[in-house]
Amino acid sequence: MAWTDTKTHTEQIHILIVDDEKSIRDSLYEAMKLTGYQCSVAGNGREALTILEKEFVDVAITDINMPLMDGIELTKIIKEKYDTDVIIMTGFVNDFSYEDIIVDFGASDFVHKPVGLKEIIIRLKRVLRERRILKENRQAEEQLRLTMENLQKAMGATIQTLALTVETRDPYTAGHQKRVATLACAIAKEMVLPKDLTDGIRMAGAIHDIGKISVPAEILSKPGKLSDMEMGLIRTHSQAGYDILKDIDFPWPIARIVLEHHERMDGSGYPDGLTGRDTLIESKILAVSDVVEAIASHRPYRPALGIDKALEVISSSSGTLYDTNVVENCLKLFHQKGFNFI
Repeated sequence: MAWTDTKTHTEQIHILIVDDEKSIRDSLYEAMKLTGYQCSVAGNGREALTILEKEFVDVAITDINMPLMDGIELTKIIKEKYDTDVIIMTGFVNDFSYEDIIVDFGASDFVHKPVGLKEIIIRLKRVLRERRILKENRQAEEQLRLTMENLQKAMGATIQTLALTVETRDPYTAGHQKRVATLACAIAKEMVLPKDLTDGIRMAGAIHDIGKISVPAEILSKPGKLSDMEMGLIRTHSQAGYDILKDIDFPWPIARIVLEHHERMDGSGYPDGLTGRDTLIESKILAVSDVVEAIASHRPYRPALGIDKALEVISSSSGTLYDTNVVENCLKLFHQKGFNFI
Protein backbone atom coordinates (compact mmCIF):
# COMPACT_ATOMS: atom_id res chain seq x y z
CA MET A 1 0.00 0.00 0.00
CA ALA A 2 1.37 3.41 -0.95
CA TRP A 3 2.16 5.70 1.99
CA THR A 4 -0.09 8.71 2.57
CA ASP A 5 -0.54 11.17 5.40
CA THR A 6 -4.00 9.80 6.15
CA LYS A 7 -3.94 6.04 6.60
CA THR A 8 -6.40 3.49 7.89
CA HIS A 9 -7.03 3.46 11.63
CA THR A 10 -4.62 0.56 12.18
CA GLU A 11 -1.89 2.30 10.16
CA GLN A 12 -2.57 5.83 11.35
CA ILE A 13 0.42 8.05 12.10
CA HIS A 14 0.75 8.79 15.81
CA ILE A 15 1.93 12.23 16.93
CA LEU A 16 2.79 13.07 20.54
CA ILE A 17 2.49 16.71 21.68
CA VAL A 18 4.54 17.56 24.78
CA ASP A 19 4.11 21.02 26.31
CA ASP A 20 3.33 22.35 29.77
CA GLU A 21 1.01 25.04 28.34
CA LYS A 22 -2.46 23.62 27.93
CA SER A 23 -3.47 26.15 25.28
CA ILE A 24 -0.57 25.05 23.04
CA ARG A 25 -1.31 21.38 23.63
CA ASP A 26 -4.97 21.87 22.76
CA SER A 27 -4.36 23.88 19.58
CA LEU A 28 -1.76 21.44 18.29
CA TYR A 29 -3.95 18.50 19.21
CA GLU A 30 -6.83 19.89 17.15
CA ALA A 31 -4.50 20.65 14.22
CA MET A 32 -3.18 17.08 14.24
CA LYS A 33 -6.65 15.57 14.40
CA LEU A 34 -7.89 17.76 11.54
CA THR A 35 -4.91 16.72 9.43
CA GLY A 36 -5.78 13.07 10.00
CA TYR A 37 -3.18 12.03 12.54
CA GLN A 38 -3.71 10.12 15.75
CA CYS A 39 -2.57 12.39 18.57
CA SER A 40 -1.63 12.13 22.24
CA VAL A 41 -0.63 14.91 24.63
CA ALA A 42 1.65 15.20 27.65
CA GLY A 43 2.44 18.07 30.02
CA ASN A 44 6.11 17.19 30.54
CA GLY A 45 8.81 14.69 29.64
CA ARG A 46 7.85 12.13 32.26
CA GLU A 47 4.26 11.99 31.06
CA ALA A 48 5.56 11.66 27.50
CA LEU A 49 7.75 8.67 28.43
CA THR A 50 4.75 6.97 30.04
CA ILE A 51 2.90 7.25 26.72
CA LEU A 52 5.93 6.06 24.75
CA GLU A 53 6.20 3.00 26.95
CA LYS A 54 2.63 2.00 26.06
CA GLU A 55 2.18 3.15 22.47
CA PHE A 56 4.23 3.51 19.31
CA VAL A 57 4.80 7.15 18.37
CA ASP A 58 6.03 8.27 14.96
CA VAL A 59 6.92 11.85 15.87
CA ALA A 60 7.08 13.69 19.18
CA ILE A 61 6.70 17.50 19.09
CA THR A 62 8.07 18.85 22.34
CA ASP A 63 8.73 22.12 24.12
CA ILE A 64 12.09 22.59 25.87
CA ASN A 65 11.31 24.28 29.18
CA MET A 66 8.92 22.08 31.17
CA PRO A 67 8.69 20.91 34.79
CA LEU A 68 9.92 17.49 36.00
CA MET A 69 11.71 16.68 32.72
CA ASP A 70 12.58 19.16 30.00
CA GLY A 71 12.47 18.59 26.27
CA ILE A 72 16.22 18.18 25.86
CA GLU A 73 16.43 15.27 28.30
CA LEU A 74 13.27 13.80 26.78
CA THR A 75 14.74 14.01 23.28
CA LYS A 76 17.93 12.26 24.33
CA ILE A 77 15.98 9.42 25.94
CA ILE A 78 13.71 9.08 22.92
CA LYS A 79 16.66 8.81 20.52
CA GLU A 80 18.29 6.17 22.73
CA LYS A 81 15.23 3.98 23.29
CA TYR A 82 12.56 4.58 20.65
CA ASP A 83 12.09 4.64 16.90
CA THR A 84 10.55 8.09 17.11
CA ASP A 85 11.52 11.36 15.45
CA VAL A 86 11.49 14.57 17.48
CA ILE A 87 10.60 18.14 16.56
CA ILE A 88 11.61 20.64 19.22
CA MET A 89 9.66 23.83 19.88
CA THR A 90 11.39 26.67 21.69
CA GLY A 91 10.90 30.33 22.41
CA PHE A 92 14.50 30.58 23.60
CA VAL A 93 16.12 30.75 20.17
CA ASN A 94 19.15 32.61 21.51
CA ASP A 95 19.93 29.84 24.00
CA PHE A 96 20.15 27.00 21.48
CA SER A 97 21.83 26.79 18.09
CA TYR A 98 20.78 24.64 15.15
CA GLU A 99 23.79 22.42 15.85
CA ASP A 100 22.73 21.99 19.48
CA ILE A 101 19.22 20.88 18.61
CA ILE A 102 19.83 18.80 15.49
CA VAL A 103 23.34 17.41 15.94
CA ASP A 104 23.88 17.23 19.69
CA PHE A 105 20.34 16.48 20.88
CA GLY A 106 19.29 14.33 17.92
CA ALA A 107 16.12 16.18 16.96
CA SER A 108 14.86 16.00 13.37
CA ASP A 109 13.78 19.67 13.25
CA PHE A 110 12.89 22.62 15.45
CA VAL A 111 10.44 25.51 15.26
CA HIS A 112 10.31 28.84 17.04
CA LYS A 113 7.55 29.81 19.44
CA PRO A 114 4.98 31.15 19.07
CA VAL A 115 4.20 28.24 16.78
CA GLY A 116 2.25 28.79 13.58
CA LEU A 117 -0.02 25.81 12.93
CA LYS A 118 0.61 25.89 9.19
CA GLU A 119 4.37 25.93 9.74
CA ILE A 120 4.33 23.05 12.21
CA ILE A 121 2.26 20.92 9.81
CA ILE A 122 4.70 21.65 6.97
CA ARG A 123 7.68 20.75 9.19
CA LEU A 124 5.92 17.62 10.40
CA LYS A 125 5.14 16.44 6.88
CA ARG A 126 8.76 16.91 5.89
CA VAL A 127 9.95 14.83 8.85
CA LEU A 128 7.38 12.14 8.07
CA ARG A 129 8.43 12.07 4.42
CA GLU A 130 12.09 11.61 5.38
CA ARG A 131 11.06 9.00 7.89
CA ARG A 132 9.13 7.08 5.22
CA ILE A 133 12.07 7.23 2.79
CA LEU A 134 14.45 5.98 5.47
CA LYS A 135 12.09 3.12 6.32
CA GLU A 136 11.75 2.15 2.66
CA ASN A 137 15.53 2.21 2.25
CA ARG A 138 15.96 -0.02 5.29
CA GLN A 139 13.37 -2.44 3.96
CA ALA A 140 15.07 -2.49 0.56
CA GLU A 141 18.46 -3.12 2.18
CA GLU A 142 17.01 -5.95 4.26
CA GLN A 143 15.37 -7.49 1.20
CA LEU A 144 18.65 -7.23 -0.69
CA ARG A 145 20.48 -8.86 2.23
CA LEU A 146 18.00 -11.76 2.29
CA THR A 147 18.23 -12.13 -1.47
CA MET A 148 22.02 -12.25 -1.32
CA GLU A 149 21.86 -14.81 1.48
CA ASN A 150 19.59 -17.02 -0.61
CA LEU A 151 21.85 -16.64 -3.64
CA GLN A 152 24.87 -17.52 -1.53
CA LYS A 153 23.12 -20.64 -0.24
CA ALA A 154 22.08 -21.67 -3.75
CA MET A 155 25.58 -21.01 -5.06
CA GLY A 156 27.08 -22.97 -2.19
CA ALA A 157 24.85 -25.95 -2.97
CA THR A 158 25.84 -25.75 -6.64
CA ILE A 159 29.52 -25.61 -5.75
CA GLN A 160 29.11 -28.61 -3.46
CA THR A 161 27.44 -30.57 -6.25
CA LEU A 162 30.29 -29.74 -8.63
CA ALA A 163 32.84 -30.80 -6.00
CA LEU A 164 31.10 -34.13 -5.47
CA THR A 165 31.06 -34.69 -9.23
CA VAL A 166 34.86 -34.57 -9.29
CA GLU A 167 35.27 -36.76 -6.25
CA THR A 168 32.92 -39.40 -7.68
CA ARG A 169 35.31 -39.85 -10.60
CA ASP A 170 38.44 -39.56 -8.46
CA PRO A 171 37.68 -41.34 -5.16
CA TYR A 172 41.32 -41.32 -4.06
CA THR A 173 41.18 -37.56 -3.67
CA ALA A 174 37.76 -37.51 -1.97
CA GLY A 175 37.75 -34.58 0.44
CA HIS A 176 40.85 -33.05 -1.15
CA GLN A 177 39.05 -29.98 -2.50
CA LYS A 178 37.26 -29.38 0.80
CA ARG A 179 40.49 -29.62 2.78
CA VAL A 180 42.28 -27.33 0.35
CA ALA A 181 39.46 -24.79 0.62
CA THR A 182 39.61 -24.95 4.42
CA LEU A 183 43.37 -24.35 4.54
CA ALA A 184 43.20 -21.61 1.89
CA CYS A 185 40.54 -19.72 3.87
CA ALA A 186 42.59 -20.08 7.06
CA ILE A 187 45.64 -18.63 5.29
CA ALA A 188 43.55 -15.76 3.88
CA LYS A 189 42.24 -14.93 7.35
CA GLU A 190 45.75 -15.12 8.80
CA MET A 191 46.81 -12.61 6.14
CA VAL A 192 43.85 -10.41 7.21
CA LEU A 193 42.40 -10.35 3.71
CA PRO A 194 38.87 -8.97 3.19
CA LYS A 195 35.97 -11.33 3.92
CA ASP A 196 34.65 -11.07 0.37
CA LEU A 197 38.01 -12.20 -1.01
CA THR A 198 38.12 -15.05 1.50
CA ASP A 199 34.63 -16.16 0.44
CA GLY A 200 35.84 -16.29 -3.15
CA ILE A 201 38.83 -18.41 -2.13
CA ARG A 202 36.51 -20.82 -0.33
CA MET A 203 34.34 -21.23 -3.41
CA ALA A 204 37.29 -21.62 -5.77
CA GLY A 205 39.01 -24.08 -3.45
CA ALA A 206 35.91 -26.25 -3.26
CA ILE A 207 35.93 -26.82 -7.04
CA HIS A 208 39.51 -26.10 -8.10
CA ASP A 209 39.84 -29.61 -9.61
CA ILE A 210 36.51 -29.53 -11.46
CA GLY A 211 38.46 -29.82 -14.74
CA LYS A 212 39.45 -33.39 -13.82
CA ILE A 213 36.08 -34.56 -15.12
CA SER A 214 37.72 -34.29 -18.55
CA VAL A 215 40.54 -36.65 -17.54
CA PRO A 216 39.98 -40.42 -17.98
CA ALA A 217 39.14 -42.04 -14.64
CA GLU A 218 41.73 -44.78 -15.12
CA ILE A 219 44.46 -42.14 -15.20
CA LEU A 220 43.15 -40.41 -12.08
CA SER A 221 43.20 -43.68 -10.14
CA LYS A 222 46.31 -45.27 -11.72
CA PRO A 223 48.40 -46.82 -8.90
CA GLY A 224 51.78 -46.50 -10.60
CA LYS A 225 53.86 -43.65 -11.95
CA LEU A 226 52.18 -41.65 -14.70
CA SER A 227 53.72 -41.46 -18.17
CA ASP A 228 54.54 -38.11 -19.72
CA MET A 229 51.43 -38.37 -21.88
CA GLU A 230 49.26 -39.19 -18.88
CA MET A 231 50.78 -36.35 -16.89
CA GLY A 232 50.06 -34.07 -19.83
CA LEU A 233 46.39 -35.06 -19.67
CA ILE A 234 46.32 -34.40 -15.93
CA ARG A 235 47.74 -30.93 -16.53
CA THR A 236 44.85 -30.03 -18.79
CA HIS A 237 42.49 -29.93 -15.82
CA SER A 238 43.26 -26.29 -14.94
CA GLN A 239 42.30 -25.08 -18.41
CA ALA A 240 39.34 -27.46 -18.54
CA GLY A 241 38.11 -26.12 -15.19
CA TYR A 242 38.41 -22.58 -16.49
CA ASP A 243 36.45 -23.45 -19.62
CA ILE A 244 33.67 -24.97 -17.51
CA LEU A 245 33.42 -22.00 -15.13
CA LYS A 246 34.28 -18.96 -17.26
CA ASP A 247 30.70 -18.17 -18.31
CA ILE A 248 29.20 -18.53 -14.83
CA ASP A 249 28.50 -15.12 -13.29
CA PHE A 250 30.20 -15.60 -9.92
CA PRO A 251 30.76 -12.51 -7.75
CA TRP A 252 34.43 -13.57 -7.58
CA PRO A 253 37.02 -14.48 -10.27
CA ILE A 254 36.49 -18.20 -9.65
CA ALA A 255 37.37 -19.33 -13.17
CA ARG A 256 40.64 -17.40 -13.17
CA ILE A 257 41.65 -18.72 -9.73
CA VAL A 258 41.00 -22.28 -10.92
CA LEU A 259 43.03 -21.60 -14.07
CA GLU A 260 46.01 -20.22 -12.12
CA HIS A 261 46.23 -22.57 -9.15
CA HIS A 262 49.11 -24.55 -10.71
CA GLU A 263 51.08 -21.49 -11.84
CA ARG A 264 54.30 -20.77 -9.96
CA MET A 265 56.10 -17.59 -8.91
CA ASP A 266 59.05 -18.20 -11.27
CA GLY A 267 56.86 -19.03 -14.27
CA SER A 268 57.54 -22.79 -14.16
CA GLY A 269 53.91 -23.74 -13.59
CA TYR A 270 51.05 -24.49 -15.95
CA PRO A 271 48.97 -24.03 -18.08
CA ASP A 272 50.39 -20.64 -19.17
CA GLY A 273 53.72 -20.35 -17.36
CA LEU A 274 52.65 -17.15 -15.58
CA THR A 275 54.90 -15.54 -12.98
CA GLY A 276 53.82 -14.27 -9.60
CA ARG A 277 53.22 -10.72 -10.76
CA ASP A 278 50.64 -11.98 -13.27
CA THR A 279 48.53 -14.14 -10.93
CA LEU A 280 45.92 -13.29 -8.31
CA ILE A 281 46.70 -13.49 -4.59
CA GLU A 282 43.78 -15.94 -4.37
CA SER A 283 45.58 -18.18 -6.88
CA LYS A 284 48.84 -17.99 -4.90
CA ILE A 285 47.02 -19.00 -1.71
CA LEU A 286 45.25 -21.87 -3.44
CA ALA A 287 48.54 -23.06 -4.97
CA VAL A 288 50.19 -23.42 -1.56
CA SER A 289 47.13 -25.01 0.02
CA ASP A 290 46.82 -27.51 -2.84
CA VAL A 291 50.46 -28.60 -2.60
CA VAL A 292 50.40 -28.95 1.18
CA GLU A 293 47.26 -31.10 1.16
CA ALA A 294 48.43 -33.22 -1.79
CA ILE A 295 51.82 -34.03 -0.25
CA ALA A 296 50.37 -34.70 3.20
CA SER A 297 47.69 -37.09 1.89
CA HIS A 298 47.58 -40.51 0.25
CA ARG A 299 47.68 -40.74 -3.53
CA PRO A 300 47.21 -43.79 -5.79
CA TYR A 301 50.87 -43.67 -6.81
CA ARG A 302 52.33 -43.19 -3.30
CA PRO A 303 51.46 -43.24 0.40
CA ALA A 304 50.89 -40.06 2.37
CA LEU A 305 54.15 -38.21 3.01
CA GLY A 306 52.83 -36.31 6.01
CA ILE A 307 52.42 -32.67 6.94
CA ASP A 308 56.04 -32.18 7.99
CA LYS A 309 57.23 -33.11 4.52
CA ALA A 310 54.59 -30.86 2.94
CA LEU A 311 55.68 -27.87 5.00
CA GLU A 312 59.33 -28.60 4.25
CA VAL A 313 58.56 -28.52 0.50
CA ILE A 314 56.78 -25.16 0.50
CA SER A 315 59.37 -23.68 2.87
CA SER A 316 62.30 -24.68 0.65
CA SER A 317 60.52 -23.27 -2.43
CA SER A 318 59.29 -20.06 -0.83
CA GLY A 319 59.92 -17.12 -3.12
CA THR A 320 60.70 -19.31 -6.14
CA LEU A 321 57.66 -21.51 -6.62
CA TYR A 322 55.39 -20.15 -3.90
CA ASP A 323 54.57 -16.68 -2.61
CA THR A 324 56.71 -15.89 0.46
CA ASN A 325 53.93 -14.18 2.42
CA VAL A 326 51.51 -17.03 1.75
CA VAL A 327 54.08 -19.63 2.81
CA GLU A 328 54.93 -17.75 6.01
CA ASN A 329 51.30 -17.57 7.04
CA CYS A 330 50.71 -21.21 6.15
CA LEU A 331 53.68 -22.26 8.31
CA LYS A 332 52.41 -20.07 11.13
CA LEU A 333 49.04 -21.82 11.04
CA PHE A 334 50.58 -25.26 11.50
CA HIS A 335 53.51 -24.38 13.79
CA GLN A 336 51.91 -21.75 16.02
CA LYS A 337 48.13 -21.96 15.63
CA GLY A 338 47.68 -25.74 15.74
CA PHE A 339 45.92 -25.99 12.37
CA ASN A 340 45.28 -29.49 11.05
CA PHE A 341 43.18 -31.16 8.37
CA ILE A 342 40.05 -32.54 10.05
